[in-house]
Amino acid sequence: MSISIERVSKQFGAFQALNDVSLDIASGELVALLGPSGCGKTTLLRIIAGLETADTGNIYFSGVDAGDVHPRERKVGFVFQHYALFRHMTVFDNVAFGLRMKPRASRPSEAAIKDKVHALLDLVQLDWLGDRYPSQLSGGQRQRIALARALAVEPQVLLLDEPFGALDAKVRKELRRWLRRLHDELHVSSVFVTHDQEEALEVSDRVVLMNRGKIEQVGSPNAVWTQPASPFVFSFLGQVNQLHGQLRNGSLEIGAGPARIACPALLDAVAGQDAYAYVRPYELEVRPNNSAAAAARSASAGWISGRVLRTLATGPLVRLEVEPDDAGLLNPGEVLEVQLSQQDFADLGLEHAKVVDVRPRGGQVFAA
Repeated sequence: MSISIERVSKQFGAFQALNDVSLDIASGELVALLGPSGCGKTTLLRIIAGLETADTGNIYFSGVDAGDVHPRERKVGFVFQHYALFRHMTVFDNVAFGLRMKPRASRPSEAAIKDKVHALLDLVQLDWLGDRYPSQLSGGQRQRIALARALAVEPQVLLLDEPFGALDAKVRKELRRWLRRLHDELHVSSVFVTHDQEEALEVSDRVVLMNRGKIEQVGSPNAVWTQPASPFVFSFLGQVNQLHGQLRNGSLEIGAGPARIACPALLDAVAGQDAYAYVRPYELEVRPNNSAAAAARSASAGWISGRVLRTLATGPLVRLEVEPDDAGLLNPGEVLEVQLSQQDFADLGLEHAKVVDVRPRGGQVFAA
Protein backbone atom coordinates (compact mmCIF):
# COMPACT_ATOMS: atom_id res chain seq x y z
CA MET A 1 0.00 0.00 0.00
CA SER A 2 1.37 3.43 -0.92
CA ILE A 3 1.05 6.41 1.44
CA SER A 4 0.67 10.03 0.33
CA ILE A 5 0.98 12.82 2.87
CA GLU A 6 -0.27 16.11 1.46
CA ARG A 7 0.38 19.46 3.17
CA VAL A 8 -0.18 18.17 6.72
CA SER A 9 0.06 20.64 9.60
CA LYS A 10 -0.52 20.07 13.32
CA GLN A 11 -0.35 22.48 16.24
CA PHE A 12 -0.50 21.78 19.99
CA GLY A 13 -1.35 25.09 21.63
CA ALA A 14 1.42 27.51 20.60
CA PHE A 15 3.72 24.67 19.47
CA GLN A 16 3.81 23.96 15.72
CA ALA A 17 4.52 20.22 15.59
CA LEU A 18 4.13 19.89 11.79
CA ASN A 19 4.19 22.67 9.23
CA ASP A 20 2.91 21.92 5.71
CA VAL A 21 4.53 18.47 5.40
CA SER A 22 4.20 16.52 2.14
CA LEU A 23 5.72 13.09 1.44
CA ASP A 24 5.06 10.09 -0.82
CA ILE A 25 5.92 6.57 0.34
CA ALA A 26 5.89 3.80 -2.24
CA SER A 27 4.23 0.45 -1.66
CA GLY A 28 6.64 -1.95 0.03
CA GLU A 29 9.13 0.78 0.93
CA LEU A 30 10.87 1.09 4.30
CA VAL A 31 11.21 4.77 5.23
CA ALA A 32 12.91 6.27 8.29
CA LEU A 33 11.71 9.52 9.85
CA LEU A 34 14.89 10.91 11.39
CA GLY A 35 15.43 14.01 13.47
CA PRO A 36 15.93 15.45 16.96
CA SER A 37 13.34 15.29 19.72
CA GLY A 38 10.44 17.62 19.03
CA CYS A 39 10.93 17.75 15.26
CA GLY A 40 7.48 16.27 14.55
CA LYS A 41 8.36 12.74 13.46
CA THR A 42 6.23 10.88 16.05
CA THR A 43 3.31 13.27 15.49
CA LEU A 44 3.46 12.50 11.76
CA LEU A 45 3.53 8.76 12.49
CA ARG A 46 0.50 9.04 14.76
CA ILE A 47 -1.41 11.02 12.13
CA ILE A 48 -0.68 8.28 9.56
CA ALA A 49 -2.02 5.72 12.04
CA GLY A 50 -5.12 7.80 12.79
CA LEU A 51 -4.17 8.25 16.45
CA GLU A 52 -3.92 12.03 15.90
CA THR A 53 -5.90 14.26 13.56
CA ALA A 54 -4.16 16.78 11.33
CA ASP A 55 -5.29 20.40 11.60
CA THR A 56 -4.92 20.73 7.83
CA GLY A 57 -3.87 18.40 5.04
CA ASN A 58 -4.69 14.84 4.04
CA ILE A 59 -3.37 11.28 4.25
CA TYR A 60 -4.05 8.90 1.37
CA PHE A 61 -3.61 5.12 1.39
CA SER A 62 -3.21 3.95 -2.22
CA GLY A 63 -5.13 7.02 -3.39
CA VAL A 64 -7.98 6.69 -0.88
CA ASP A 65 -8.45 9.53 1.64
CA ALA A 66 -7.90 8.03 5.10
CA GLY A 67 -9.35 11.02 6.94
CA ASP A 68 -12.73 9.40 7.56
CA VAL A 69 -11.37 5.90 8.16
CA HIS A 70 -11.31 4.75 11.79
CA PRO A 71 -7.81 3.71 12.98
CA ARG A 72 -9.09 0.15 13.44
CA GLU A 73 -10.05 0.02 9.76
CA ARG A 74 -6.81 1.43 8.36
CA LYS A 75 -5.02 -1.95 8.37
CA VAL A 76 -2.07 -0.41 10.22
CA GLY A 77 0.24 -2.28 12.58
CA PHE A 78 1.88 -0.14 15.28
CA VAL A 79 5.01 -1.04 17.29
CA PHE A 80 5.91 1.21 20.22
CA GLN A 81 9.25 1.83 21.89
CA HIS A 82 8.21 0.23 25.17
CA TYR A 83 6.65 -2.94 23.72
CA ALA A 84 3.11 -2.33 25.12
CA LEU A 85 2.67 -6.07 25.70
CA PHE A 86 -0.06 -7.27 28.05
CA ARG A 87 1.82 -8.41 31.14
CA HIS A 88 -0.90 -10.79 32.30
CA MET A 89 -0.95 -12.65 28.96
CA THR A 90 1.45 -15.24 27.64
CA VAL A 91 3.49 -14.54 24.52
CA PHE A 92 1.05 -16.69 22.52
CA ASP A 93 -1.99 -14.79 23.80
CA ASN A 94 -0.33 -11.42 23.17
CA VAL A 95 0.24 -12.30 19.52
CA ALA A 96 -3.26 -13.78 19.19
CA PHE A 97 -4.96 -10.75 20.77
CA GLY A 98 -5.63 -8.79 17.58
CA LEU A 99 -7.04 -11.84 15.82
CA ARG A 100 -9.38 -12.65 18.71
CA MET A 101 -10.63 -9.04 18.84
CA LYS A 102 -11.81 -9.07 15.22
CA PRO A 103 -15.58 -8.86 14.62
CA ARG A 104 -17.20 -12.27 14.84
CA ALA A 105 -17.93 -12.36 11.12
CA SER A 106 -14.24 -12.01 10.19
CA ARG A 107 -12.66 -13.68 13.22
CA PRO A 108 -10.64 -16.83 12.42
CA SER A 109 -11.34 -20.08 14.24
CA GLU A 110 -9.19 -20.92 17.26
CA ALA A 111 -7.42 -23.57 15.19
CA ALA A 112 -6.60 -21.00 12.49
CA ILE A 113 -5.46 -18.51 15.15
CA LYS A 114 -3.17 -21.16 16.65
CA ASP A 115 -1.60 -21.90 13.27
CA LYS A 116 -1.19 -18.18 12.53
CA VAL A 117 0.42 -17.39 15.88
CA HIS A 118 2.90 -20.26 15.64
CA ALA A 119 3.79 -19.16 12.09
CA LEU A 120 4.45 -15.60 13.32
CA LEU A 121 6.48 -16.74 16.32
CA ASP A 122 8.50 -18.88 13.95
CA LEU A 123 8.96 -15.85 11.67
CA VAL A 124 10.43 -13.80 14.53
CA GLN A 125 12.44 -16.87 15.64
CA LEU A 126 10.76 -17.18 19.05
CA ASP A 127 8.31 -20.05 18.63
CA TRP A 128 9.79 -21.77 21.69
CA LEU A 129 8.67 -18.93 23.98
CA GLY A 130 4.93 -19.11 23.36
CA ASP A 131 3.98 -20.09 26.92
CA ARG A 132 6.18 -17.49 28.66
CA TYR A 133 5.11 -14.11 30.03
CA PRO A 134 6.63 -10.75 28.97
CA SER A 135 8.44 -10.40 32.31
CA GLN A 136 10.37 -13.58 31.50
CA LEU A 137 11.75 -12.20 28.22
CA SER A 138 14.72 -10.00 27.38
CA GLY A 139 14.13 -6.55 25.89
CA GLY A 140 15.03 -7.73 22.40
CA GLN A 141 12.69 -10.71 22.66
CA ARG A 142 9.83 -8.50 23.87
CA GLN A 143 10.27 -6.17 20.93
CA ARG A 144 10.17 -9.05 18.46
CA ILE A 145 6.98 -10.31 20.10
CA ALA A 146 5.49 -6.81 19.80
CA LEU A 147 6.32 -6.89 16.10
CA ALA A 148 4.75 -10.35 15.70
CA ARG A 149 1.57 -9.05 17.37
CA ALA A 150 1.47 -6.09 14.96
CA LEU A 151 1.88 -8.45 12.00
CA ALA A 152 -0.84 -10.85 13.19
CA VAL A 153 -3.66 -8.76 11.73
CA GLU A 154 -1.86 -8.68 8.35
CA PRO A 155 -1.38 -4.90 8.20
CA GLN A 156 -0.82 -3.20 4.88
CA VAL A 157 1.22 -0.51 6.66
CA LEU A 158 3.64 -1.09 9.53
CA LEU A 159 4.51 1.88 11.77
CA LEU A 160 7.34 1.69 14.30
CA ASP A 161 7.95 4.44 16.88
CA GLU A 162 11.55 4.30 18.16
CA PRO A 163 11.27 0.48 18.15
CA PHE A 164 14.77 -0.15 19.51
CA GLY A 165 15.23 2.98 21.61
CA ALA A 166 14.94 1.19 24.97
CA LEU A 167 17.52 -1.48 24.14
CA ASP A 168 21.28 -1.55 24.62
CA ALA A 169 23.60 -0.89 21.67
CA LYS A 170 24.48 -4.52 20.89
CA VAL A 171 20.86 -5.69 20.88
CA ARG A 172 19.80 -2.68 18.79
CA LYS A 173 22.37 -3.55 16.14
CA GLU A 174 21.22 -7.18 16.00
CA LEU A 175 17.56 -6.18 15.72
CA ARG A 176 18.28 -3.62 13.00
CA ARG A 177 19.73 -6.35 10.79
CA TRP A 178 16.87 -8.65 11.68
CA LEU A 179 14.22 -5.99 10.85
CA ARG A 180 15.80 -5.31 7.47
CA ARG A 181 15.82 -9.01 6.59
CA LEU A 182 12.22 -9.38 7.78
CA HIS A 183 11.09 -6.41 5.69
CA ASP A 184 12.80 -7.80 2.59
CA GLU A 185 10.83 -10.99 3.12
CA LEU A 186 7.41 -9.42 3.81
CA HIS A 187 7.53 -6.19 1.72
CA VAL A 188 5.04 -4.40 3.97
CA SER A 189 5.06 -0.62 3.53
CA SER A 190 6.86 0.51 6.69
CA VAL A 191 7.64 3.81 8.38
CA PHE A 192 9.83 3.96 11.47
CA VAL A 193 10.76 6.85 13.70
CA THR A 194 14.25 7.21 15.11
CA HIS A 195 16.70 9.85 16.32
CA ASP A 196 19.62 7.45 15.74
CA GLN A 197 21.25 8.33 12.41
CA GLU A 198 23.18 5.06 12.18
CA GLU A 199 19.93 3.14 12.59
CA ALA A 200 18.19 5.15 9.87
CA LEU A 201 21.08 4.85 7.41
CA GLU A 202 21.53 1.12 7.99
CA VAL A 203 17.91 -0.04 7.82
CA SER A 204 15.90 2.21 5.49
CA ASP A 205 15.35 2.48 1.75
CA ARG A 206 14.93 6.25 2.14
CA VAL A 207 15.61 8.68 4.97
CA VAL A 208 13.37 11.67 5.74
CA LEU A 209 15.30 14.30 7.74
CA MET A 210 12.94 16.43 9.84
CA ASN A 211 13.59 19.61 11.79
CA ARG A 212 11.16 21.93 13.58
CA GLY A 213 8.08 20.43 11.98
CA LYS A 214 9.40 20.50 8.42
CA ILE A 215 11.19 18.12 6.08
CA GLU A 216 14.78 19.20 5.41
CA GLN A 217 15.74 16.44 2.97
CA VAL A 218 14.48 13.14 1.56
CA GLY A 219 16.80 10.65 -0.10
CA SER A 220 18.58 7.33 -0.02
CA PRO A 221 20.93 6.75 2.93
CA ASN A 222 23.92 7.32 0.65
CA ALA A 223 22.45 10.51 -0.87
CA VAL A 224 21.67 12.24 2.43
CA TRP A 225 25.13 11.34 3.76
CA THR A 226 27.18 12.35 0.72
CA GLN A 227 24.99 15.22 -0.54
CA PRO A 228 23.39 16.89 2.50
CA ALA A 229 21.03 19.65 1.44
CA SER A 230 21.55 21.97 4.41
CA PRO A 231 23.86 22.68 7.35
CA PHE A 232 21.30 21.02 9.63
CA VAL A 233 21.42 17.73 7.68
CA PHE A 234 25.22 17.80 7.57
CA SER A 235 25.58 18.43 11.29
CA PHE A 236 22.85 15.99 12.36
CA LEU A 237 24.32 13.06 10.44
CA GLY A 238 27.38 12.29 12.51
CA GLN A 239 30.23 14.37 13.88
CA VAL A 240 31.27 17.37 11.76
CA ASN A 241 33.70 20.28 12.01
CA GLN A 242 32.34 23.72 11.10
CA LEU A 243 35.12 26.02 9.81
CA HIS A 244 34.68 29.73 9.15
CA GLY A 245 36.18 31.34 6.07
CA GLN A 246 35.64 33.71 3.14
CA LEU A 247 34.61 33.00 -0.46
CA ARG A 248 37.00 33.91 -3.28
CA ASN A 249 37.07 32.65 -6.88
CA GLY A 250 34.96 29.56 -6.29
CA SER A 251 36.79 28.46 -3.12
CA LEU A 252 36.40 28.93 0.60
CA GLU A 253 39.62 30.29 2.08
CA ILE A 254 40.24 29.28 5.70
CA GLY A 255 42.88 30.83 7.93
CA ALA A 256 46.06 32.74 7.07
CA GLY A 257 47.57 30.07 4.78
CA PRO A 258 44.94 29.84 3.55
CA ALA A 259 43.53 26.32 3.43
CA ARG A 260 41.06 26.06 0.55
CA ILE A 261 37.94 24.06 -0.20
CA ALA A 262 36.52 24.27 -3.71
CA CYS A 263 32.86 25.31 -3.96
CA PRO A 264 32.08 25.94 -7.66
CA ALA A 265 28.37 26.34 -6.91
CA LEU A 266 29.26 29.60 -5.10
CA LEU A 267 31.51 30.93 -7.88
CA ASP A 268 29.39 34.05 -8.31
CA ALA A 269 29.47 34.97 -4.62
CA VAL A 270 30.86 38.36 -3.63
CA ALA A 271 34.59 38.11 -2.87
CA GLY A 272 35.17 38.07 0.87
CA GLN A 273 31.65 36.89 1.74
CA ASP A 274 31.55 34.81 4.91
CA ALA A 275 30.81 31.10 4.55
CA TYR A 276 31.19 27.85 6.45
CA ALA A 277 32.81 24.55 5.55
CA TYR A 278 31.34 21.39 7.03
CA VAL A 279 34.13 18.81 7.19
CA ARG A 280 33.89 15.28 8.57
CA PRO A 281 36.69 14.26 10.99
CA TYR A 282 38.02 11.69 8.50
CA GLU A 283 38.24 14.41 5.81
CA LEU A 284 40.99 16.23 7.72
CA GLU A 285 44.59 15.40 6.86
CA VAL A 286 47.00 15.64 9.80
CA ARG A 287 50.77 15.66 10.38
CA PRO A 288 53.05 16.51 13.32
CA ASN A 289 54.49 20.03 13.51
CA ASN A 290 57.58 20.18 15.69
CA SER A 291 59.23 23.54 15.00
CA ALA A 292 58.50 27.19 14.40
CA ALA A 293 60.01 26.93 10.92
CA ALA A 294 57.69 24.06 10.11
CA ALA A 295 54.76 26.16 11.35
CA ALA A 296 55.69 28.96 8.98
CA ARG A 297 55.89 26.52 6.07
CA SER A 298 52.54 25.06 7.09
CA ALA A 299 50.79 28.41 6.79
CA SER A 300 52.21 29.06 3.35
CA ALA A 301 51.19 25.57 2.19
CA GLY A 302 47.57 25.91 3.32
CA TRP A 303 47.78 23.93 6.54
CA ILE A 304 46.13 24.93 9.82
CA SER A 305 48.37 24.70 12.89
CA GLY A 306 46.98 23.76 16.26
CA ARG A 307 47.58 22.22 19.67
CA VAL A 308 46.53 18.66 20.53
CA LEU A 309 44.20 18.70 23.54
CA ARG A 310 43.25 15.02 23.68
CA THR A 311 44.04 11.76 21.96
CA LEU A 312 41.26 9.15 22.12
CA ALA A 313 41.79 5.59 20.89
CA THR A 314 38.50 3.80 20.14
CA GLY A 315 39.13 0.35 18.69
CA PRO A 316 40.62 0.61 15.19
CA LEU A 317 40.34 4.42 15.14
CA VAL A 318 42.09 7.31 16.85
CA ARG A 319 40.47 10.71 17.39
CA LEU A 320 42.47 13.87 17.97
CA GLU A 321 40.93 16.97 19.48
CA VAL A 322 42.87 19.96 18.15
CA GLU A 323 42.63 23.59 19.18
CA PRO A 324 43.66 25.74 16.17
CA ASP A 325 46.05 28.65 16.71
CA ASP A 326 43.53 30.88 14.94
CA ALA A 327 40.56 30.83 17.32
CA GLY A 328 38.38 32.59 14.74
CA LEU A 329 38.15 29.47 12.58
CA LEU A 330 35.64 27.77 14.90
CA ASN A 331 32.64 28.69 16.99
CA PRO A 332 33.52 29.57 20.60
CA GLY A 333 34.23 26.50 22.73
CA GLU A 334 34.60 24.12 19.77
CA VAL A 335 37.67 22.13 18.75
CA LEU A 336 38.70 20.39 15.56
CA GLU A 337 38.07 16.67 15.64
CA VAL A 338 40.38 14.58 13.45
CA GLN A 339 39.85 10.86 12.85
CA LEU A 340 42.41 8.42 11.48
CA SER A 341 43.26 4.74 11.69
CA GLN A 342 45.53 3.31 14.37
CA GLN A 343 48.02 2.39 11.63
CA ASP A 344 48.12 5.93 10.18
CA PHE A 345 48.40 7.34 13.69
CA ALA A 346 51.48 5.17 14.31
CA ASP A 347 53.01 5.76 10.87
CA LEU A 348 52.77 9.55 11.29
CA GLY A 349 54.43 9.41 14.70
CA LEU A 350 51.63 11.29 16.43
CA GLU A 351 51.89 9.45 19.77
CA HIS A 352 53.71 12.30 21.49
CA ALA A 353 52.81 15.18 19.16
CA LYS A 354 51.76 18.33 21.00
CA VAL A 355 51.43 20.52 17.91
CA VAL A 356 50.01 19.34 14.56
CA ASP A 357 48.99 20.69 11.17
CA VAL A 358 45.64 19.83 9.64
CA ARG A 359 44.02 20.63 6.33
CA PRO A 360 40.72 19.61 4.73
CA ARG A 361 40.71 17.03 1.96
CA GLY A 362 36.99 17.51 1.34
CA GLY A 363 33.85 18.97 2.83
CA GLN A 364 30.85 21.03 1.77
CA VAL A 365 30.52 24.81 1.83
CA PHE A 366 27.41 26.81 2.70
CA ALA A 367 27.18 30.61 2.48
CA ALA A 368 26.57 32.40 5.76
